[in-house]
Parts: sequence; C-alpha cells; structure tokens
Amino acid sequence: MREYGGYIELDTYRLPMLHKGAIALNCGRNCLAYLFGTRKIRKLKLPYYMCDSVFNLCRKYGVEMSFYHVNDSFYPEDIKLSDDEWLYVMNYYGQLERGQLEGLKSKYKKVIIDNAQAYFDEPLEDTDTLYTCRKFFGVPDGAFLYTDSISEEEYPTDESFERMRFLLGRYERNASEFYQEYSANDHMFADEPILKISKLTKNLLHGIDYEFVKQRRTENFVTYNNLLNVMNKLKLRVPKGAFAYPLLVEKGSELRKTLQQRKIYIPLLWPNVVSDDGADNFERFAAENILPLPCDQRYSKEDINYIIQEIGKYV
Repeated sequence: MREYGGYIELDTYRLPMLHKGAIALNCGRNCLAYLFGTRKIRKLKLPYYMCDSVFNLCRKYGVEMSFYHVNDSFYPEDIKLSDDEWLYVMNYYGQLERGQLEGLKSKYKKVIIDNAQAYFDEPLEDTDTLYTCRKFFGVPDGAFLYTDSISEEEYPTDESFERMRFLLGRYERNASEFYQEYSANDHMFADEPILKISKLTKNLLHGIDYEFVKQRRTENFVTYNNLLNVMNKLKLRVPKGAFAYPLLVEKGSELRKTLQQRKIYIPLLWPNVVSDDGADNFERFAAENILPLPCDQRYSKEDINYIIQEIGKYV
C-alpha cells in the first residue's frame, strides 16, 4: 500500500535522460555479462590495454579470451577473428572516430563497442554498445546497453540508498575523507549479479543538464590540448563531452605522485597492463605514464589553467 504524508524524500526529477532508449543495468561489466547470455558468446577477442575487471568477468562466465594490440592512436591492430569469436572494441578517451568504428563493424560483424569513456557518442546502428554512468556523473551505479538481443529473464532492480554516503560526503567535504567508501563501492560490482539500474540513480540521471555537461567537458579538453599538446606524446582529436584529457609524458608515473601532493588526484587506470608480458612496449608505457587529467563539469577554465600551471612546474 502506498504511503501518504510524512516527511518529503528526494524530489523526482523530470528532465530528459540521455540513453533513455537503452537497457538500463547496474554496471558496465554486467552489460557485457548480459550479452554473454543473450548472444551465447563463448570466445571474445580483447585488447591487452584493458582493465582486468573485464578479464575477470570472462573467467567468471567461462568465456575464452584472446588478445590484440592497439597503436598509439588507440586503434586495433592485426586482428584475426575466428568464425565463432566476438571482437571487443574499447573507445579509449573517445578517440576513435565514428568512421573507424563503422569500418570495424563492417569488417568483423560480431563487434561490441565499449563507450565507457565516450558517454556522449551515439551508438552505431545494429551494434552492441555499452556506456557507464559513474565515470561521468555523481551516481552510485548505472550503465546502458544498446542491443537487439533481448533477454527473457526479468532482473531485479538494484538499490543504492546505502551507497550514497561517499557521494554526499564528497560534495560537502574532501575527496580523501571518503575515498575508501568510493573504492569499496567500485569493487563491489565485481561480485554483483545483473540487476536493473537503481531507482535512485535513474532519478538522479533525470536531473542532469546534459548539454551543459557535454559543453563544459569539451571546452576543458580543448583548454588542456591548446597548452599541453606540444609536450603530449599522443596526438588527440577533440571528443564530445570528454571523459578526461590523456597526457602522455616521460616519467608520468612520477608526475602523478607529485600532483597528488598538490591535491590533484590523477588515477592509474589499468595497473594490470604495466606488468602484463603480453602487452607491447607502447601499451605498458601508456598504462604507466598516461595522466587522465580531469576535465569534467565541476571545473571551470580557471581550474584547468591552474592544473596546467602545476604540471608546468615539473615538466
């Protein structure tokens, strides 16, 4: 029975939500797990330059893995695909152009595109494509999957009210105070079953000004690139609503530690690649030394210039 009266809860937001036509699940890796079931995927070709959470997911579901390399433009190289094998394409930092993705789809057919770092890129027609929300917005769960392979299973809905403390605390205090809770929430998804996106996260996503977010992220990326492209070993295109600005420099790992002391927190995204014997020299070097500089909607041009000035003191 519905309750009436009493104290007022979080408001219900009604702005349009990006990716509202996709299947809304609890996390990106479970979008892939969903496809393992509906597509009956048993073999998957993955990039060496990749988060090991995907590798662990494949092991969990008994999916056989093989690997390929990417070049310094993050484009797949020397792919040989067997008839029963699927190709997993990571759109790193939104750097793959739509035409490149269309070419891969046309050539290999069985393609899954991971747009976890390209939230504002539209999906290709008739191509399984996944997005994740937590890399772009202050939400505790959430991912979207475009596919025409629909499961007959009815999944329960996730609940996130107990996982909001680190987000609310980060809003009013310092990130370091709540980092352990953030990290615990992130690692929790390794064991989470496939669930629908939580009611709470879905509501929060209806409260976002997506055009503002896209514009701010794009402008911040451009500011970085205008001043750092000379030292950056990567030649970059400007993506829509950038995830981060990937700055690749010699001794980037040392610079990361120095910036942390200045309270500029730059993640090491895929530490597993650094020690992976299968990865090539570029992939190991990139994994260790790329600095994904923050360019999200929290920051103004003045903030970005401050970060650039701090980098300039040590490079």
